Amino acid sequence: MFVIIGYIVIVGSVLGGYVLAGGHLAGLFQPTELLTIAGAAGGAFFVANSPKVVKATLKTIPKVFKGSKVNKALYMDLLAMMYEILGKVRKEGLMSIEGDIEDPHASPIFSKYPTIAHDHHLIEFLTDYLRMMVGGNLNAFEIENLMDNEIETHHQEGHIPIHAIARVADGTPAFGIVSAVMGVVHTMGSVGLPPAELGELIGAALVGTFLGILIAYGFVAPLGNALEGKLEEETKVYQCMKVVLLASMNGYAPQVAVEFGRKVLFSSDRPSFRELEDDLKSRKSK
Repeated sequence: MFVIIGYIVIVGSVLGGYVLAGGHLAGLFQPTELLTIAGAAGGAFFVANSPKVVKATLKTIPKVFKGSKVNKALYMDLLAMMYEILGKVRKEGLMSIEGDIEDPHASPIFSKYPTIAHDHHLIEFLTDYLRMMVGGNLNAFEIENLMDNEIETHHQEGHIPIHAIARVADGTPAFGIVSAVMGVVHTMGSVGLPPAELGELIGAALVGTFLGILIAYGFVAPLGNALEGKLEEETKVYQCMKVVLLASMNGYAPQVAVEFGRKVLFSSDRPSFRELEDDLKSRKSK
């Protein structure tokens, strides 16, 4: 919603200022200039990136227009679920959760938290490391190093489409200049026309520069920035799970372990100590 509102504000401000200055909107309607810029930018995007990157980018872009799934409610569910899992481990031993981690969709614990259970990547991350804890072959330091590497890989992978979009934004103003130069060349070849018609041709050429800059810095670059913000939010979820699991491996009680996880969250999504404690108590009483 905010993305759409932002785009509306950009277009409204630019066109509104142009009209208030006495400009005529019809003069900005230059489909051939737009075709040149968009076509060249799109072609360069396909040339510069592998099919995997192109597919990942096209798959990632729609995320910008959806609301963020990472919020306080998600973290409350995540911390409550991990508290329940670690509580079961503390009471019944690590082997007691073997069935839960081998088939999380049939687990009575995971089924209580559908928001988390439906996220394949989060469940896979959590169950993989719980499985390692059950196996008992790795210590906390080794698991922490492995977690860091996996989170870093996830972060790097998420940045691939962001970098691809950023490169498109960087190149689009240049394609606007190309379009403008082509318009000037066309104008120079039509010097015999009346001044009014030459003026229209020159105006159309300058629109190419205008569109290249507007598309780059008003639409494409903000798109990449928005995706980067969503990636940071998603990465924080994995960091939260990492901290909770490591705290448990180092011997802390479930209540303390989830407090470790709460502390690493962004302030906008972090529940207070009292909120989390009351939530855990209310779930436990059900």
